[in-house]
Amino acid sequence: MAHSPQAPRRHFSMIRGFHLADFLTLGNAACGMGAVIFAMAYMGSHSLTHFYAAAAMAPAAFLFDVLDGRVARWRQTHSSLGRELDSLADIISFGVAPAALGYAAGLAGGWDAVALIYFICCGVSRLARYNVTAESLSAGADKVAYFEGTPIPTSVLLTGVLAVAAWQGALGDALWGGAWQIGPWVLHPLSLMFVLSGTLMISKTLRIPKF
Repeated sequence: MAHSPQAPRRHFSMIRGFHLADFLTLGNAACGMGAVIFAMAYMGSHSLTHFYAAAAMAPAAFLFDVLDGRVARWRQTHSSLGRELDSLADIISFGVAPAALGYAAGLAGGWDAVALIYFICCGVSRLARYNVTAESLSAGADKVAYFEGTPIPTSVLLTGVLAVAAWQGALGDALWGGAWQIGPWVLHPLSLMFVLSGTLMISKTLRIPKF
């Protein structure tokens, strides 16, 4: 099938439409995907180096997430594209990546899977709600005054807990809290921290000032 000569030009035009903050956001997404890859590598190798590398991607993604917002405000380059790009990057780095690391750490029971899926769904819902309400919450200012529910980057804390568990040798069968057989499936109590995190993200009563 012949390609239109305009197609490459359109691709370059899209790239030229990116601002510096958008490239920092892509750095966030890259860190998230790196975490997923390292988590999968750990499951094959059981090398703690891979696990620690996956965990280290979380603070790196968080740094990119902070920088892209500051650069956007500094250069006054806020856009709908940037906001959507930020949300897509966040769901990878602070949603899928922590869940993948949790699974690699040993949260692989049936109820654990339910907890991780719930966490992801809460994260997606949280970001969608933020994008819809950001304009009204900002009331004409450069940024929103507060968050409804905890921001999804707070899941960096989950990754930190898993990294400490790895450092103490509490992965797999040695996970803190052990494992409970509930009906047909296994639940590791540690997976409940994902349930708590997801629930706090979608809370409408919890308001956190944005600094």
